[in-house]
Amino acid sequence: MKNKGRVAVARIVLTNREHIIAIEPLGKGLLGITLRYPYEVRDEDEYFDDIRNPKISEDMIELASHILDSRAGHFDLSKYKDEYENALKTLVKRKAAGKPVKVAEREERPDNVISLMDALQQSLKGRASAKRRARSPARRAAHRTAKKAHRSPARARKAS
Repeated sequence: MKNKGRVAVARIVLTNREHIIAIEPLGKGLLGITLRYPYEVRDEDEYFDDIRNPKISEDMIELASHILDSRAGHFDLSKYKDEYENALKTLVKRKAAGKPVKVAEREERPDNVISLMDALQQSLKGRASAKRRARSPARRAAHRTAKKAHRSPARARKAS
């Protein structure tokens, strides 16, 4: 494969799902890279078509270029550690040695789940009591009298 400049394509099953994999030579071994099916790859126009091209001044482009040049460096993978895996290994070693395992206490979070129906009923109660407080008994009587005066003659006969 290395001499011919070719890559093999195969099917594998990972996590109960079939995947396509490309296998290529790398040093003394082989490198496998999982590929995506066509339905998993979307056209970039779906995402970027509605983005307008901003007008950027030449000074800003030069500044951005200067920042990129000044911050450039070689990538050092050894600076990155898998924190989760390290914590898991430490936990397994502690358990294997018979040492007690510290279980982190869960933070007590306030229950912020709100019943929408209760909130609606509370808001309606608040509105009704505010209306009641706003009207004095004298205003209520005047309001009733005004309502009766505006009734239609048919409704007035019905009420009597």
